[in-house]
Amino acid sequence: MATLRAPPRDTPRRASREWCGGRSQRGAEGGGGGQHPLPPGGTSALRRANAHGSRGIYGAVNISDCLGAPIVYSPVKADLTGNIKKIRAVYDSNPAKFKTLQNILEVEKEMHGSAWPKTGATLALMWLKRGLKFMLVLLQSISDGEQDEEHPNLIRVNAMKAYEIALKKYHGWMLQKLFMGSVYALPYKSDLLKALEKGKEVKEEESIEKIHQFLSRVTPILDAIYEMYTKMNAELSYKA
Repeated sequence: MATLRAPPRDTPRRASREWCGGRSQRGAEGGGGGQHPLPPGGTSALRRANAHGSRGIYGAVNISDCLGAPIVYSPVKADLTGNIKKIRAVYDSNPAKFKTLQNILEVEKEMHGSAWPKTGATLALMWLKRGLKFMLVLLQSISDGEQDEEHPNLIRVNAMKAYEIALKKYHGWMLQKLFMGSVYALPYKSDLLKALEKGKEVKEEESIEKIHQFLSRVTPILDAIYEMYTKMNAELSYKA
């Protein structure tokens, strides 16, 4: 099983100044030091992701700033950042004991007994990975060229696909209805891509290529977290 290190405290400061989900130039060059959420070892995909792991996870959270629809995406971002804070708080309580995300799950399993995994950082990470998956499936769908043929500049099709795959089965009737209604507040694809570029005028194919690069860094990390939850029998299917 891949061992995932807890995100470094200073990671948010390294968010790209040039693209919502990208790396800063310093980060691209390997500067800044700090821990990575994935240590050496594991699958080749995880080793490739190792050098960019923590920046990738926070990049996914930063992308939610660019989506622009407060009804849909403010709650999603609040959920992402809120759960990161919960995991961070557990890590900070005893860094030597909680070196990795796997350590956190193992210790909490022993600590909370029958209440686990519906408690603590284990529960926070469970919802964090679902929110991140929503973001990544949405971006993947856009970068793959999936669209409404009659309204190609809308991203409702992409958002609905992401919701179906990542979140819908964990939401009760009320949350599902809320989401279905709020997709009409989504930005146009052109506006989203411009926001991802921090307002710069960039060709669509260049923005799509940056999304592909971002996904190639982050997706293996998220897959490893899902794999860890499956192997530890920590996944829950209750509806919020």
